[in-house]
Amino acid sequence: MNTLKVTVQDSVAIISLDRGKSNAINEEMVDELEKMIRNIEKDDQIGGVILTGKEGFFSAGLDLIELYDYDEVRIKIFWEKFLHLVKTLTAFKKPLISAISGHSPAGGCVLAICSDYRVMAEGKYVIGLNEVPVGIIVPENIFELYAFWIGQAKAYQNLLEGKLMGVEEAKTIGLIDETAHIHSLMTLALKKMQQYLQLPAVTWQQSKLNLRKQLIEKVSEDQSETLDIMLKQWWSPQTRTILQTIIQNLKRKENV
Repeated sequence: MNTLKVTVQDSVAIISLDRGKSNAINEEMVDELEKMIRNIEKDDQIGGVILTGKEGFFSAGLDLIELYDYDEVRIKIFWEKFLHLVKTLTAFKKPLISAISGHSPAGGCVLAICSDYRVMAEGKYVIGLNEVPVGIIVPENIFELYAFWIGQAKAYQNLLEGKLMGVEEAKTIGLIDETAHIHSLMTLALKKMQQYLQLPAVTWQQSKLNLRKQLIEKVSEDQSETLDIMLKQWWSPQTRTILQTIIQNLKRKENV
């Protein structure tokens, strides 16, 4: 695998996003994460998953530099795969904890809110869904996932503002559950995981699926109509101009 590192500790799979400095999400990462989650779900030796990144970045979100150059066919395939990954993570029956090791905007936040519990590193990090200012229309299923944790009104306001928030505000509104020093982050995540794994597995897993039933139905709905609207806007001159500006800034930061 080129974008993930996976270790197993006490029947817990630790999946570390590992792509460049900021773990930007591209098609290869989506493919590898989808395959890994599906394999783990079928593996009776693994009780749960902790998803994490590297110090400073959980994931900076979608790799706009790479995605900008995708043609019409490939960008549609990418979005179909990404939305399917969201469905797979949301419907994953085993415990899934996100150990958010740094910045987690946009796509990084989407991955995190698929989990059952989120612990985030203390520091001047941001998390949230800032797609609208970037020119990306937010699919309804991602709104439903966001609202599942923070409520519809707050999710509605935050999405339309493209709001990114600091660690403490994210904790206050319920977007994350706990915070820890970066060096204690994995310890806290493992402690929570063991709390889940001490409970009867079949009972826990079926209860999770029951509690998420409506959410899973929402993220499983056909998104083709929404995707067509998204992609039409993706190719609009306005969005392309916004993306060009963002990409220029990203490339400058890479060269610093």
